[in-house]
Order: sequence, then C-alpha cells, then structure tokens
Amino acid sequence: MSDIRANTISDAAGTGPIDLYKQSAAKAWVSFTGTGTVTIQDSFEMSSIADRGVGLYTVNFSSTFDNALYACTAGSSDYTADGIGRSRTTTSSQTENKDARTYTPADSPNYFFVAIGDLA
Repeated sequence: MSDIRANTISDAAGTGPIDLYKQSAAKAWVSFTGTGTVTIQDSFEMSSIADRGVGLYTVNFSSTFDNALYACTAGSSDYTADGIGRSRTTTSSQTENKDARTYTPADSPNYFFVAIGDLA
C-alpha cells in the first residue's frame, strides 16, 4: 500500500485550499453555547445561529446547499436533540433540544449540529 503525504493540497491555480463540494463530507458544522446569549464556540460554513426560544435554534449556513434534502444531526450535553432538520431550506435548518429526562424543551450549554450533502 502507498502513502500520500502532503502539508497542503491546493486548488488547480495553486492559490488556495481545495473546497469539498460533491464529496461525502460534513459541509457545515457548529458547536455552540445555547444558554443565555447563543455563542458559537467553533464552526465551519455557518454564518449565524438564531435563538427562537427555549431549546429552539435555527442554524444559518455560509454556503448554499444544492437542495433541502441534506442529512443532518445534532446533539448536546445532558440533553437530547429532537426535531433535527425541521423546516430545512438550502440556507438554514431548525433544530430543537429537549431535556432527556422530561422531554421538554431545554437550552443546552453545549450543543452541536452537523449537515452533510452537496453544496450548490
């Protein structure tokens, strides 16, 4: 078996990194604090998050998906994600977080969301 080793993979022009379009990889992800003022901790291809109420969030993508049929998942610490991908569009997705014990909406101190699909 051969190894391919590189420090950087550049685009054809040699001016920047390659973009992962049409490959099966996470195209957008975010880790954020969902209590108090929603704060993005780290992200890729996310422009913002809207707090729609207790345990309710809308994640907004920096890049547009090819269609609204992308796969997505979410999770949080001490809670359960439910309603993942509600009202999905090519530019955003709604997600809901619930307390795992009572199954009622709850804000989470550590929440994540991942979307996989083709970008436009």
